[in-house]
Amino acid sequence: MSHTHPSASDLPVENGAPDGASGSEESPAAPSSAAPVRKRPKPGERRIQILQTLAAMLEQPGAERITTAALAARLDVSEAALYRHFASKAQMFEGLIEFIESSIFTLVNQIGEREADAPTQVRKVLTVLLQFGEKNPGMTRVMVGDALVFENERLLARMNQFFDRIESQLRQSLRAAAEAAGSATPTVDANAQASVLTAFAVGRLQRYARSGFKRSPTEHLDAALALLVG
Repeated sequence: MSHTHPSASDLPVENGAPDGASGSEESPAAPSSAAPVRKRPKPGERRIQILQTLAAMLEQPGAERITTAALAARLDVSEAALYRHFASKAQMFEGLIEFIESSIFTLVNQIGEREADAPTQVRKVLTVLLQFGEKNPGMTRVMVGDALVFENERLLARMNQFFDRIESQLRQSLRAAAEAAGSATPTVDANAQASVLTAFAVGRLQRYARSGFKRSPTEHLDAALALLVG
């Protein structure tokens, strides 16, 4: 299966802003008689830089709670400059969650449109989810809640809703598969299996984050899905 898996560097950048979160503001070399001039990024570009830098800081294994002071220092700006673009740190995390939601569910919808076979849909949805986590370690810490423990409770609630949507998508496919297999209780069967599969995916992502990103979430994935989905 071939999918394009978005990463933090794919956060939509306006007006051709560079992907990196640092070292991107320098103007062309100034004459030797003048000091280098720092080019002020456009508001949309700075927002993207802030989110990319936050995601990069979350990728550090064992990273403590990220403060706005540390984030500002990494960007070489003041904390006040951060708050010109985001009302709060919670809003910064919401920006990352929006990227996770958009990236995953765009791919999930494509799978639903292109794959008629229900078990194939299920396997591909889980594969897309785990491959996204593998490519985006910092985002994985957001997905499993590790990075949100000391943040606003609504962020954890939103990530819980994300996995509820994943489970609902799996349930829909699994019910179709159960009906096709002649199950007398397709809804019950689908609910139980979707719950197990969602827990499996969350567990793989948690293990990845808590191993310092050493245990791949896609480890032996085909064999695992053959056992769980068939």
